[in-house]
Amino acid sequence: MYVAVKGGEAAISNAHRLLADRRRGDRDVPDLRIDQIAEQLSVGVDRVMAEGSLYDKELAALAIKQARGDLIEAIFLVRAYRTTLPRFGYTQPIDTEDMLVERRVSATYKDLPGGQLLGPTFDYTHRLLDPELAHDKQVDKPVTREGEHEKVVRVSSILAQEGLIEADGEMPEGRVPGDITRDPMEFPMERDTRLQALARGDEGFLLALAYSTQRGYGMNHPFVGEVRIGEVELEFEVPEIDFAIPLGTVQVTECQMVNKFKGSAKVPPQFTRGYGLVFGQSERKAMAMALCDRALRAGELGEDRTAPAQDEEFVISHADNVQATGFVEHLKLPHYVDFQAELELVRKMRAEQAKAASDAFDLAAE
Repeated sequence: MYVAVKGGEAAISNAHRLLADRRRGDRDVPDLRIDQIAEQLSVGVDRVMAEGSLYDKELAALAIKQARGDLIEAIFLVRAYRTTLPRFGYTQPIDTEDMLVERRVSATYKDLPGGQLLGPTFDYTHRLLDPELAHDKQVDKPVTREGEHEKVVRVSSILAQEGLIEADGEMPEGRVPGDITRDPMEFPMERDTRLQALARGDEGFLLALAYSTQRGYGMNHPFVGEVRIGEVELEFEVPEIDFAIPLGTVQVTECQMVNKFKGSAKVPPQFTRGYGLVFGQSERKAMAMALCDRALRAGELGEDRTAPAQDEEFVISHADNVQATGFVEHLKLPHYVDFQAELELVRKMRAEQAKAASDAFDLAAE
């Protein structure tokens, strides 16, 4: 018989102590501070904020430290904390055209209003390990942005001036946007709730699906209309006064993918949009999100759904890494009774199969 491991609370307590010890590591190495994680592991912090649906660099850094660098565990911690916070209301929609742009690149136009801004990027670096980073090397003084804040027109707006791209999506009058953190998801989904789910979705999963659309599983031929990273202002509408109050700024990454559309009986040939928007500097996630968004619009645009990335229920139901982690890791929990039942069933089936083979052999011998 299979017997459960003995120990109970004492074993769990000791496991927690051991986890804390492993988290701290070698005591001769200085303890990692939260501000160090927030400032120097900022891309990981941004991912935790984006998929944890909570914009707070300090809390995301704390979660990364507590999770020993396991970003999905850190995302789980942030989401759990988020559920304890009061909800005061919703901010106004942000205007990314009014973004204080730090990085902005387009693959569709070389020369465009506002110019190309490379910003901080790995795109042009050599993928060679830098041994100098292994030492406490002091870098030059911080780089600061110069010049005034200028409004940078979107590439999609340039195409729209010629009528060559579909109109930007507008919410129907009086419709309240969905909120997947409060209401259960139902299929088919409206695009606003679907985009929320994609924004919280696992970067690796969405990246794989986005890649699949480029390899023929979705018939997408996308162009990066624009990727931009920068600060946008949040405003909150208070019922007691007749104007919105600025709350501060957040950093976001926005991507607009441009895809060719052959048109239909009612719509002339034009470009269509795929859209991605996430917290922090997360270009790969925003681009993957935009590709998946466009793939999931196949039915809306009268295209055949032939690929996994075009199947809304498949994509959205499996994109959430916290849910996926729960389903996969629960397999570590005791399943002794279930396994015993299946073990007995397999033994019985094997015995029946052996008996049938023996009977068949006896008949053949006769």
